Amino acid sequence: MNTAKQRIEQLRVRMKQEGIDYYIVPTADFHHSEYVNDYFKVREFLSGFTGSNGTLVISADEAGLWTDGRYFVQAERELEGSDIVLYRMGEENVPKIEEYLGKNVEEGQTIGFDGRVVSASFGKEIAKAVKDKNVKLVYDTDMVDALWQERPKLPAGKLWIVPEALCGETVSQKLAKVREKMAEEKAEHLLISKLDDIMWLYNIRGNDIDCNPVALSYAFISMDEAVLFVQKKAVTEEVAAYLKKNGIVCKDYDEIVPFIQQYTLKGKIWCAVTDINFLLYQLAAERGELVEKANPTELLKAVKNLVELENIRKYYLLDSVVLTKFLFWVKEHIGKEPLDEYGLAVKLDAMRGEIEGFLDISFDTISAYGANAAMMHYEATQTQSAQLKPEGLYLVDSGGQYLGATTDVTRTIALGSISDEIKKHFSKTVCGMLRLAETKFLSGCTGRNLDIMARQPLWECYMDYKCGTGHGIGYILNVHEGPHSVRCQYNAKITETELAAGMIVSDEPGVYIKGSHGIRIENILEIVNEVKNSDGQFMGFRHLTYVPIDLDVIDTRYMEPSDIKKLNNYHALVYQKLEPYFEGAEKEKLREATRAVG
Repeated sequence: MNTAKQRIEQLRVRMKQEGIDYYIVPTADFHHSEYVNDYFKVREFLSGFTGSNGTLVISADEAGLWTDGRYFVQAERELEGSDIVLYRMGEENVPKIEEYLGKNVEEGQTIGFDGRVVSASFGKEIAKAVKDKNVKLVYDTDMVDALWQERPKLPAGKLWIVPEALCGETVSQKLAKVREKMAEEKAEHLLISKLDDIMWLYNIRGNDIDCNPVALSYAFISMDEAVLFVQKKAVTEEVAAYLKKNGIVCKDYDEIVPFIQQYTLKGKIWCAVTDINFLLYQLAAERGELVEKANPTELLKAVKNLVELENIRKYYLLDSVVLTKFLFWVKEHIGKEPLDEYGLAVKLDAMRGEIEGFLDISFDTISAYGANAAMMHYEATQTQSAQLKPEGLYLVDSGGQYLGATTDVTRTIALGSISDEIKKHFSKTVCGMLRLAETKFLSGCTGRNLDIMARQPLWECYMDYKCGTGHGIGYILNVHEGPHSVRCQYNAKITETELAAGMIVSDEPGVYIKGSHGIRIENILEIVNEVKNSDGQFMGFRHLTYVPIDLDVIDTRYMEPSDIKKLNNYHALVYQKLEPYFEGAEKEKLREATRAVG
């Protein structure tokens, strides 16, 4: 019997014993993080699906997995033989989870979930969907823990301090800004569960999630107190002294519930329903009036200060140098020696490791050949890794964590002969990336106002990619960061954020053809102020990424003259930026790779 089948059947036995009719398992930790430590990979344990986003809903007679367009191909493959139904989120006639529950849950039944790993917003949606059916919600139990006999331990990596010279702002300065925002909302208290927000606020980092330098923690801020809840074994003597010096009270991670229960609350409590878990939300709601808005730290963190921007520019250039040299190496060695996806990922990671200030990769490197690149978040392993041939496309999406930046970049290159269709798809993708990067816009615009610039070349061919175009990026933090984004579709549940100077954002259109090929070209852009006149403040983007675009896959027949000019201008800039780091034959390769076309 399929392992997923076995585990789900074991869970169903427990559900029947506990009187639970539907059990919900998201991909989340206690903080609703995008990526989670192995301890929290309960959905993966039950289903076998390894993607970073997905929610499993189990009843007595059905198991369904909801995931987004990045993972459709991967989920199809990994769920095979499990009897788990794949619900493709965003597709026509595919119900949302709350809609599914509203339709299928019967009068008086019970829905169960671990309230620590379900966000407050999702928990509220579930409750709303079944409010007329006298349904009971059980959210104080982890039904899977007893089944998972070899479950990894809860992580507790050591905390470390970001040097003040790299932060640009002290803890006291950040707390002052946060309290100013609290006063505007007439909130006396702020409860933060979002890990990267906490790390940013206190100028510390951790090691509890692979590639994301964060620690399992909560923060509680009042007008005269700042508290950090963290596992005590993660706190070194140096960190303890640092926290004390900055007036931060350190309490054990597990004290958060009794602390909220016992704290004398005066006035409103601010908590972000998209980030705080349902259990803590319910507890806070019982204690007082809530301000249900995004953490004030989120926007403050997204707008980088001058010190952060200076370091980001420095490391993106160094990172671009390494990736360019790596791509040259692949081009030179393909067909001359065996190359495979996993081995190339290891090589690129090692090359980044040579950069001074390197800490870690910023996410698991996506090294994908041919049809594997059609899976947006494909990951090769040592045991499952395709051999590259001197034909077709190779895609690599990668980044690093440095003492001064978090990087992210994607390039797709030709390894040999390429069809006209692929050249068309590639050229249109490049047009979209460069058009967005060159866009001028008026202050007040959001990413949704601009997304069409990246998609239009593909839309003209009646093609699209089932994901957003751009995301924010942290500073020595998570590679995906809000609150700003670039996407085309309206979502009433997402508060749209104006783009502001000092934000950085990815620009990554793509083409994904199942069973054939995948293309993604990703640059990271800095948002800057440009001309201000009687019509307002005009803004634009500046490239942070300086990596050649493979001219072997460009066909100017599929590009407008203005697009060709954008490509040539970008390549002239790439050569100018990279040339000091290249010598001899490598410099000639760089010159050839950035030559003018058309």
